[in-house]
Amino acid sequence: MKEITLETKVSELLEEYEGMKEILIEINPKFEKLNNPILRRTLAKIAGVKQAAIVGGMEPLVLLNRLRSAVGQTPLSQTEDEVQKSQEAPEWIAKPATEHFNANRVLEEEDNPLAKAFNLLRQLEAGEILSIASDFQPEPLIESFKEKGFDVYCEEVDEKHFITYVQKK
Repeated sequence: MKEITLETKVSELLEEYEGMKEILIEINPKFEKLNNPILRRTLAKIAGVKQAAIVGGMEPLVLLNRLRSAVGQTPLSQTEDEVQKSQEAPEWIAKPATEHFNANRVLEEEDNPLAKAFNLLRQLEAGEILSIASDFQPEPLIESFKEKGFDVYCEEVDEKHFITYVQKK
């Protein structure tokens, strides 16, 4: 079996280790979203352990070591990569968002929030903003937006309410 790292994709864990979905849900009830087949087929393929930890509101190293222990691998000591740095809100989020959607509702409807976000972003003009509400920090979406060159900022309103702002360039 392959060594589990912060970069290991959730889909790889689900394929490699029998009962991994239940292990993840036991570690953090927020991972019950893995019961959604659309999420397993889409976001689980792009989300690594580090991103899953952030979505679950956990320190990445804590999740990594719980997973490693669950499959008989030796836990790792803290790494620099694991430390999250806070980000100041950029000036551009002061503008009202042009489009909005709720990622939780999209998942409940067994639809793909990443595809919906990119469809909405295609319709926006440069400088316009998409806001995405969710009950988790959608780290896989954030990383995908950044990779495509969008400006992204995620605000934690409270522990069960996040707003992610994406500005089209």
